[in-house]
Amino acid sequence: MRLVAYDVVHAVTTRDAYANLALAAALRERGLGGRDAAFATELANGTLRRRGTYDRVLGRCVNRKLRDLDPEVLDVLRLGAHQVLGMRVPPHAAVATSVDLARRVAGVGASKLVNAVLRKVAARDLPGWLAEFAPDYEADPLSHLGAVHSHPRWIVAAFRDALGGSLEETAALLAADNEPARVAVAAWPGRSTVDELQAAGARPGLWSPYAAILDEGDPHRIPAVAAGRAGVQDEGSQLVALALAHAELDGPDSTWLDLCAGPGGKAALLAGLAAQRSARLLAVERQPHRAALVARNLRGGAGVLATVVADGTVPPWRGGRFDRVLVDVPCTGLGALRRRPEARWRREPADVRALRPLQLGLLESALDAVRPGGVVAYVTCSPHLAETRDIVATVLAGRAEVERIDARPLLPGVPDLGDGPDVQLWPHRHGTDAMYLALLRRTSRQ
Repeated sequence: MRLVAYDVVHAVTTRDAYANLALAAALRERGLGGRDAAFATELANGTLRRRGTYDRVLGRCVNRKLRDLDPEVLDVLRLGAHQVLGMRVPPHAAVATSVDLARRVAGVGASKLVNAVLRKVAARDLPGWLAEFAPDYEADPLSHLGAVHSHPRWIVAAFRDALGGSLEETAALLAADNEPARVAVAAWPGRSTVDELQAAGARPGLWSPYAAILDEGDPHRIPAVAAGRAGVQDEGSQLVALALAHAELDGPDSTWLDLCAGPGGKAALLAGLAAQRSARLLAVERQPHRAALVARNLRGGAGVLATVVADGTVPPWRGGRFDRVLVDVPCTGLGALRRRPEARWRREPADVRALRPLQLGLLESALDAVRPGGVVAYVTCSPHLAETRDIVATVLAGRAEVERIDARPLLPGVPDLGDGPDVQLWPHRHGTDAMYLALLRRTSRQ
């Protein structure tokens, strides 16, 4: 179990691997399931989530800079710190197993260092360590919250701004980011049902009529998922797609577009809904390998016009052709930090600025693609204002022919949706990823 967790953490820190992919592969390779898989998952993901905090602790227990340690040793120390400070592992067991792991991956000398350092770590609990290095809340609340909840300060500031300045809600969101997210599965219309998913061991979702929740275990043990008739998809992603599908149109409703379709979960949901109305969906993805994933998710379903490899900012179709357009733009992914434990330490403020031209270009292209009377859904999996409201406001400033639609009534039963017209979902409020949705109708005005 610990070796699996080490392999995942080491792949992330030294080879820029994605934790979810590395973990799934490691569990399959080692044949781990049940409690062993759950332990390895929490050890790997918890270590990656709280890496910033653990590095602060380790920095006070090692007589050299952490960057001077061998990468293998540092990752063993991080795993040990999480067991001591973040899991219900007795300190003596956490130290002993970490020493064994260090001996295996880095040699006898490294194991002696790990033993000495982790004994120092175990001398205090996590609140005791935080009391030593967390900045004073009154003097610098953002840095304090970042230290306590192990998030970079710039992300804490961005969340606070998106939450209207509430530090209390910011703290609740940060805490939610550190809780493992339940696996949500979408029953793709016409191909599977929620009843089928529940019969396979899932429970009903909270908000989406197509959602089921799997509290533990591999989702591919559900026959519909294994057969490609249902897919893993957060309820927030389902809700924004459903809002687009149910928005009122002026005129026909026959041709839909998913402008950034990879890996294809929203496209599969939309295609199933389109088929119910005798409409068809064109799925577009710029990256060939992601387009292949889209095609695989759409295979066997109705309502599909085609899957094409194309750049959505320079589309090969004529303008004004589509009735409904989804543009789920590439973003920093700050709304899915609970699912992507390493992302908070990889992203930088420069990434937000770098993505802005692409996000603006894709929204402009989506509005060009929709016909008068049709609807565009601008979606991001980030609550950062520079990726959400600022993008929409910038584009609409030059678009007199576009009006905003109040998206809140299109998410029936979902509480705490704010003042509108756009919707921002939150992990701590809704149990979903922090998905943002703006619905825009192109009018006949030019």
